Amino acid sequence: MKHTRRLQATVGLAASSMLVLAGCSSTDAATTDTASDGSTAAMTTVRFTLDWTPNTNHTGLYVAIANGYFKDAGIDVEVLPYNSSSAETLIDAGSAEFGITSEGGLLYAHAAGGDVVSVMSVLQHGATALSISADRTDITSPADLDGTVYGGFGTPTEDAVNKAVIQAAGGTGDYSSVILGTSAYEALYSGDVDFTQAFVTWEGIEADLQGTPMSYFYPTDYGFPDEYSIVVAGSESWIAANPEAASAFVGALQKGYEYAAENPDEAAQILIDQNPDVLTEPELVTKSQELISSDYLLDADGAVGTQTASMWSDLGSFYFDNGLLADADGNVLTEEPDWSGFYTNDLIS
Repeated sequence: MKHTRRLQATVGLAASSMLVLAGCSSTDAATTDTASDGSTAAMTTVRFTLDWTPNTNHTGLYVAIANGYFKDAGIDVEVLPYNSSSAETLIDAGSAEFGITSEGGLLYAHAAGGDVVSVMSVLQHGATALSISADRTDITSPADLDGTVYGGFGTPTEDAVNKAVIQAAGGTGDYSSVILGTSAYEALYSGDVDFTQAFVTWEGIEADLQGTPMSYFYPTDYGFPDEYSIVVAGSESWIAANPEAASAFVGALQKGYEYAAENPDEAAQILIDQNPDVLTEPELVTKSQELISSDYLLDADGAVGTQTASMWSDLGSFYFDNGLLADADGNVLTEEPDWSGFYTNDLIS
């Protein structure tokens, strides 16, 4: 079965497709829109880069496009398909103004001096877990993963997360790894690897639907800090130069995710309708959106998009303590950063 999203932050994977990005200046990009009465209004062009092929992490974006929220806010959105460069890289290079990424990915980029800041959360909690085939009765605890084979994705945090969870359960954290990308799931189902990491909101549902269910060890059950699995990153310099357009864009995007939180089935259908060639399994999309809308989009107060100091400092401190953050020259950070500079709530309502 074809997998249509990428695991981020603690999972992540590299893709091979390439995209040549051509566009106008990020500070003076503008178009005009003709209203029904023949009048024209200036529209600010915002380039938004995806982290993988369209999936339920992106529903709010496509709802905002389909329902006219961006147009009403004076924003003309250009969606840039995912390529081998991360959203942080494209934003820092001036090839996009905003994009989808993870809290972990933004921690890396901002610590290294990248021109990126998180402007809103999408998923309020960690959605990845150490995953095994549900029929593995010999593995009942992460400690049982000692001596097994991990099918991974080649990202720097995977090993740190796996070891932290296994050791917290009483194991040594000693296992072997093989980098497989999305093939890790087929390898898990066939028994060629013993565990992997999966997004429970997508791969987990997909596994159930195809009759190869997985069981999970959630990192937060073993002392690992909760995290924003998905966030929206923006260019700090572009936001400073275009504060009104930035607020208009993020406000419309937030409205799209609020609609998805309140209307999961309708939002899922909008996502499918906007991407019919990619999203060919309606039941997977609908079930995924229902889970995300009920358990991941809303904070404790029922709001969408919010971020807290504790969520950023907890995950940031874990990365710092494990030597996972480096400066622009690749030197491991020796002083813990001020985590408040990695995110902002100023652009959400």
